[in-house]
Amino acid sequence: MFTVISRIMHYGWNSFWRNGSLSVATIAIMTLALLVFLGLIFFNVMTDRAVSSIQNKIDISVYFKAAAPEDEILNIKQSLESLSEVQSVEYVSSDEALRIFKEAHKDDPTIAQAVEELNANPLAPSLNIKAKHPDQYAAIAEYLKSPNLSRSIDSVSYTKNEDVIGRLTAIIRNVNQMGFALTIFLVVVAGLVVFNTVQLTIYSNRDEIGIMRAVGASNAFVRGPFMVEGVFSGILAAAASMILAAPLLYFASPYVIRVIPSFDMFQYFLGHLVSLFFYQLVFGILVGTCSSFIAVRRYLRN
Repeated sequence: MFTVISRIMHYGWNSFWRNGSLSVATIAIMTLALLVFLGLIFFNVMTDRAVSSIQNKIDISVYFKAAAPEDEILNIKQSLESLSEVQSVEYVSSDEALRIFKEAHKDDPTIAQAVEELNANPLAPSLNIKAKHPDQYAAIAEYLKSPNLSRSIDSVSYTKNEDVIGRLTAIIRNVNQMGFALTIFLVVVAGLVVFNTVQLTIYSNRDEIGIMRAVGASNAFVRGPFMVEGVFSGILAAAASMILAAPLLYFASPYVIRVIPSFDMFQYFLGHLVSLFFYQLVFGILVGTCSSFIAVRRYLRN
């Protein structure tokens, strides 16, 4: 078994170098496919960061009646925190709400003077609720309509934000679907290109394959060297894609930071270098070996 494997590796390596132009073409095409694949990874990370920054700015506020006891508000806060859809709940007392209001309008003397002349605090206590996902706000708003909670609640801001939350949910869904569709399309295109390249390699070695079959070589022995070539092509393409991606990400990073300040593409690339190379390596080897296997299998059946 070891002898057979070593011979397959030897023949595959020799064939890889002997078919230099075809091997270079295969690596070049796979490198482009892997660059697009890496671009999809960064596109998904960028959209996640952008959506997260928007999502963090969206919440629903529950305003309570002036006569609502603080203990009852805190009990409602605790019950909301027990929901699986809720990420966090912040309690804002009347005094805290007034302080925030004054801070926000400290540069407007008219409003500041009007607030100082009030004999009572006009602001009601509230709860600011953040969900784990935008499409969960509807369930939280429905929960707040229960009789034991609504009797103390004056208003809920969900209806005002419903359109914004709905649009954000639709954007997240569409981005995920588009990323998945692009990934599938990329796999199919890369596989077809490598498949056709392997077909050319098989055609150029048809006499050698015919001799191997004439002397009784098994299909696995005939197929093995081509799959080894696919592995070599995948490894070299993965390395080449990472080398080419580094300067591209370095120069593109400042432009992305202007749009998404919290995301530095180049630093992310350096921080996840090993995992990104692993993904590229697995993708390249899978495309190379599977396409080679299918191409040789089709030839051997004819």
